[in-house]
Amino acid sequence: MSQVDSIKLSDGFIASAMSHIKPHWGPLGWVTYKRTYARYLDDQHRTEEWHETVKRVVEGNINLDPRLHPADGSQPDPTIISELTTEAENLFVLIYGLSATPSGRNLWVSGTPYQNAHGDSLNNCWFVAIRPQKYGDSAIVPDYLSKDQLSVSMPYAFMFDELMKGGGVGFSVTQENVSQLPTIDRTADVTVLISNRNGSAEESRTAGALSLEEWTAQHGDPSQQENTYFYKLEDSREGWVRALAATIDAHFSYFPSDQTHIILDMSDIRPRGERIHGFGGTASGAAPLVEMLLDVNTVLNTKVSDHLSSVDATDISNMIGKAVVAGNVRRSAELALGNWNDSNFRVMKQDQEQLAHHRWASNNSVVVNGQCAQYEEVAKAVVVNGEPGIVDLDLSRHYGRLADGFNENADPYAEGTNPCGEITLENGEPCNLFEVFPYIAEQQGWDLKEVFRLATRYTKRVTFGTYDWEISRTVIQRNRRLGVSMSGIQDWFLGHFGKRVVTGYHEEIFDDGSIRRIPEFDPEITEAVDQLYQAVIDADREYSAATGTIMSIKHTTVKPSGTVAKLAGSSEGMHFQWAEHFIQRIRFQSNDPLLPTLQACGYYSEPDVYTSHTMCVEFPVESSHWNSPEFASAGSVSAEEQLANQSFLQQYWSDNAVSCTVTFQENEKKDLPEILANYAGMIKSTSLLGYVDGGYAQMPKETISNQTYMEKVALITGDPETEFKKINSNLDEDNLTLVDSSDCASGACPVR
Repeated sequence: MSQVDSIKLSDGFIASAMSHIKPHWGPLGWVTYKRTYARYLDDQHRTEEWHETVKRVVEGNINLDPRLHPADGSQPDPTIISELTTEAENLFVLIYGLSATPSGRNLWVSGTPYQNAHGDSLNNCWFVAIRPQKYGDSAIVPDYLSKDQLSVSMPYAFMFDELMKGGGVGFSVTQENVSQLPTIDRTADVTVLISNRNGSAEESRTAGALSLEEWTAQHGDPSQQENTYFYKLEDSREGWVRALAATIDAHFSYFPSDQTHIILDMSDIRPRGERIHGFGGTASGAAPLVEMLLDVNTVLNTKVSDHLSSVDATDISNMIGKAVVAGNVRRSAELALGNWNDSNFRVMKQDQEQLAHHRWASNNSVVVNGQCAQYEEVAKAVVVNGEPGIVDLDLSRHYGRLADGFNENADPYAEGTNPCGEITLENGEPCNLFEVFPYIAEQQGWDLKEVFRLATRYTKRVTFGTYDWEISRTVIQRNRRLGVSMSGIQDWFLGHFGKRVVTGYHEEIFDDGSIRRIPEFDPEITEAVDQLYQAVIDADREYSAATGTIMSIKHTTVKPSGTVAKLAGSSEGMHFQWAEHFIQRIRFQSNDPLLPTLQACGYYSEPDVYTSHTMCVEFPVESSHWNSPEFASAGSVSAEEQLANQSFLQQYWSDNAVSCTVTFQENEKKDLPEILANYAGMIKSTSLLGYVDGGYAQMPKETISNQTYMEKVALITGDPETEFKKINSNLDEDNLTLVDSSDCASGACPVR
């Protein structure tokens, strides 16, 4: 038994487990899984089945336990192997039944060779501060820098690298950070070359590249030019990142002073459409990179003898995100964090030309510190254009769960959040998520404390992976931060307790003289949630002692959910269901082999009105407990009650933060500043968005009547899983790629 594969789930166990438990697929569940997380098996010309995915994921995680890899190279203790084998079997049953799942990142990467090479890929999202930093002993250090040299490019290189590995990145452009950026010393002349033989040559030239052959004929060998920094990009993620680093650093004094011309040769980059064998999916070709590098260079050239502003720093980040989005597998997820009183930052998305070009690539939030007036100002802007969100860093630094009170050292070095805002993070730190559906778990006979124990141990093992960047390795080892989340929360409240958590409000006078409406919570639900939090803490204490590691700095969260919730047919995070009955629309590439399956089963489909070569398929959905007298939907619940739910979970469950997009109705706009300010100091982060149901074609979700729902269900005559196997016994390539899916309800976090 090798140390790499100490724990394996036997075929006999898998068969037995599958015989007595069925996955809790939602209406879109199996289809969403097949297109999003089922990896292509080259040797069998097909994609994985669900039990194969779960087996891969569990084995990839359980074998991260450090006790399986003794430092002296000896074989692991047989009793530990026995203990972890039992745990792996329990995890398989838990995840296979969809009582709980790791994040979408883990479902896609865990147990693959890519995980072994890049542990970063197991984490959903990251945070980095935009200020000069050292590359350190990281995977990517440009050849003109030492590992201890401060450089402007480092945070952007980190961002680009993690985005290309499928993670989202939050970044800070607060004045505290961008004021540390040095003056831009000089312009840089950047020339991008690509061979005519490259399959993406024509589109790359349209983006601004020049023909290698024509340029060489006129100027000679590009690698032998005087006063030139020449870099021939390798066909890899690292090659792309180093090209960006050189483009940025060429403007600063620490770059070689005699190298005033940058030549980047992209001839070896694989053309658009070719397979990416490590991460998966297909390549975008060089064109998006060409456009990004030239755009970034333009921003820097226009600021010579000046400093980058928060807007400039965000623009560069957005250009990077735009380039990553151009790939057909990766989504770019960015959150820009600025100062609440930085007016230029707050209004930067009002420039429609820049918004259309690249500023769409990030959600923007501002740092607040619990003052009601700041919340009121933010709410006034939200009513106009839906941004910015808010992040209260003081609250995050000094509190875990609010119920546990002030703690000076709760999270003292936190600087920002992931793009969805549920995890406060230090510079270079990732979020590490696992999602439990408590109502489904109870239906399948689980003790919830055991479920959360397994979830805690799973996420703890992710911190033992190999990480490419020294800055990340350092902070992960210091914090071991976890993100154990519960989802389908409103389903659980109605299904288990038969009620909603907010029971009323009372008024209190605060020290500043303000009068607040304080929500009151159901004591039965409060006690149950508190006990589950304690179960997570107990599990971490036990496992940390067993593995000889520190306890995690924080443990719990509420992620917004999205694709993973669709697997189980659950409400998303803490969000209320969209309606009693609604249509969920999913977009497919027109050559997706799932389309004939869905059409054969009777699902309605039509061409997408926004994107060519794309089909839009309708899935009728009936919400859990829709006929309960306590049922509330996104279209009926008030913004105040949503914020009250968020504050409840921040008080009794999440010691990180609670992600929520609070929807508000037209008649609530005038009161929104007062409503939001009422929760200053009670929530660590939030965002708000006007509720829209109808009004434009092919909305992702659209309310329908019970009768319409029944009519649409009656037209569905087949099971997609069964029909797919009939039609697609053999697949020639992995083209089951989701067009518009996300790991969260808001679309901020990527699937892969």
